[in-house]
Amino acid sequence: MQTKGIRNKGVIHVDLEEQFNKIARKYDENRRKFIPCFDAFYLNTTDFITSNIDSPKRIVDLGAGTGLLTYYWYQQFSNAEYVLVDIADEMLSIARERFAHIDHISYEIGNYIHKLPDAAFDAVISALSIHHLENREKQHLFSEIYDRLPQGGLFVNYDQFCAGQPELNHWYDTYWENQLADRGLSDEDLVLWKERRKLDRECSVEQEVEWLTTSGFTLVKCVYTCQKFSVIVAVK
Repeated sequence: MQTKGIRNKGVIHVDLEEQFNKIARKYDENRRKFIPCFDAFYLNTTDFITSNIDSPKRIVDLGAGTGLLTYYWYQQFSNAEYVLVDIADEMLSIARERFAHIDHISYEIGNYIHKLPDAAFDAVISALSIHHLENREKQHLFSEIYDRLPQGGLFVNYDQFCAGQPELNHWYDTYWENQLADRGLSDEDLVLWKERRKLDRECSVEQEVEWLTTSGFTLVKCVYTCQKFSVIVAVK
């Protein structure tokens, strides 16, 4: 394998697979510790969005990991079909355990930037995954999602963003890292987190809103933000 940090095509994506397979078993337990605004980011925002839309027929979760975001959407739309896509098979194995007795949830191991699921869908969700993509890949993905959604289809991205201004982004990063010191994380957890952070390719909320609008989405809005973490809704 090539050295981490070399940005040849495909290398970052291979590193992502390895990094997330390493932490699969502890991922859900630690996610709340790593995200200080966890409840507002996941629960409250999901309640807000789902209370304002009709029930989708099929929902695709990109970078689904252990199925955590799907779990919260399933609480609202238990009759919808779900397709969980992730590059890390160990992460999806946790999702399979989580939803073991639910027959309308399926799984695809693969890189969604190369290929979206073949089945028709009317909603796409994603949490803390798309920020790993290069900016050109983000723009390509948004166009692909737009093309595949029906009129009125929904895309929701719960993600990690930069501030857009280097000095302010440094404030955000420093504050976030300082918060983690008192959240019960092990030294190993923090070392692995710092390794994963090297793979982040954050854009600003403003950049992503612009790219989604350029892709053709008619309603694009950041509906939640707390420093590094924001949720963007886009409707076709």
